[in-house]
Amino acid sequence: MKILGIIPARYASTRFPGKPLVVIDGKTMIQRVYEQALKCDKLTSVVVATENEAIFNHVRLCGGHVLMTSNRHRSGTERCNEVVQMLRKGGKEYDYVINIQGDEPFINPEQITQVADCFVDAQTRLATLIKKITCTEDLSNPNVVKVAIDHNGMALLFSRSPIPYTRGKDQPSWLSVTTYYRHIGIYGYQSSVLEDLVSLPETPLETAESLEQLRWLEHGFRIKTHITEYESVAIDAPADLLRITNRG
Repeated sequence: MKILGIIPARYASTRFPGKPLVVIDGKTMIQRVYEQALKCDKLTSVVVATENEAIFNHVRLCGGHVLMTSNRHRSGTERCNEVVQMLRKGGKEYDYVINIQGDEPFINPEQITQVADCFVDAQTRLATLIKKITCTEDLSNPNVVKVAIDHNGMALLFSRSPIPYTRGKDQPSWLSVTTYYRHIGIYGYQSSVLEDLVSLPETPLETAESLEQLRWLEHGFRIKTHITEYESVAIDAPADLLRITNRG
């Protein structure tokens, strides 16, 4: 089973332009993500995908594998698909792709392994991670994406609102009577499904929640989830750097 790890690294972030190149304890964020991904022995290869020349040159200078991609992509999934197509034209084929978030400099390689292990089941076409919510404040935080799953660990729905709604109980007590999960934003794809995903039209739920994965569900794709105990700190804005100062 050949698995390609792709790290989308976009320069033009609205909240934090140029964040892949921000230096954290002597190394850039994108270098740290790349080095963490290399520690996962499930990955056959790792590549950074960017639309920016400065990021491209920096990754090459660090000895990393990097490809220049379009600046018109609306999502990491679209960027991953372009990489797969580029490599395929060069004669390199992969069975699966794992989309590794480029703004999590201390991602645990075990998270990548857990996504890869979902594909031991040949029926799995899409996979992601979820983690049990233990903080009541997370239930009402729209930046914490919640997910409901079935008995087989397949995602039923993602939402920025708490799902399910625990009827007849005050929200502070919900966690004591109902299990809630948050979505951890790392995706795995069967390579052959990527072209299908990027050709799908937008859907009402996706538009309402601004969550790409809802488009996949609305079009009938199933997403396998794996419950993890790991959670990485994502850098969405400059203030987030304070949370990881001196971590290593």
